[in-house]
Amino acid sequence: MPKKRNSLGSRANRPDLAKTFGLLSPRRQELFRPVLENPRDYVLLNVRELAHKLKVDPATALRVAMKMGFASYREFQHYLHELSVSQATSLDTMGTSKTKGSDLSAHVREAVDVDVRNLQKFRNALNTGRIAAVAKKIHRARRIIILGGDLATNLVGFLHYHLILLGLPVVTATSSGEAAHLSSSSGKGDLLIAMSFRRGLRQTVEGLRQARANGAYCIGIADTLVSPIARFANECFIASVETPSTLRRLARLVPHRRSQ
Repeated sequence: MPKKRNSLGSRANRPDLAKTFGLLSPRRQELFRPVLENPRDYVLLNVRELAHKLKVDPATALRVAMKMGFASYREFQHYLHELSVSQATSLDTMGTSKTKGSDLSAHVREAVDVDVRNLQKFRNALNTGRIAAVAKKIHRARRIIILGGDLATNLVGFLHYHLILLGLPVVTATSSGEAAHLSSSSGKGDLLIAMSFRRGLRQTVEGLRQARANGAYCIGIADTLVSPIARFANECFIASVETPSTLRRLARLVPHRRSQ
């Protein structure tokens, strides 16, 4: 029987590489480190091609993948695919655009179409029961801390505004110093919401890790379950950011106006 997937589409028994990678010998760790650091260079390779590139035999490559906790090489490939997506930059996304070379209106239409698909993915995976349970925890929290920066900065402000409208005790951190101080002072009774996408902003990830260690209940919002946000949060919600916004696309496509 196929392995059961959870409602977010990821395998429920995905190995924790933070632990399993350390089970490999130092030599094999160095051998496979480039694969995990640059997954886009390896994700399309079958086991023989991967072995050839790493200069080992296919049986060794398969044993290492299984030693890391994957049931098969295909499952390892699925993980590399998720990892490559999570590490993709906005420039990478534009480089694979189907409308590359087209006029600006085509890029606008494509951006809106992808945004609609992202919203539909979120709608299909939505678990209202989980959201209701989190809402109760937010209402009971002694203090609510919201961490985020870079792409998530505006989302932090949006959520902060709506929570203070409800009269809830909420503070935010969008800089590394704020994140460090608020997370270090967190503890039991506090609820922390960490938002970060792609590779995960270091200040947000470290703040989340510290708050979790201090006993705060941690909620993550990320775009993939291979994000460190998902790994350290008590509860994580997934929202796709597959494409940059229309304005970002236009900013890259429209030539800069020369000063008069």
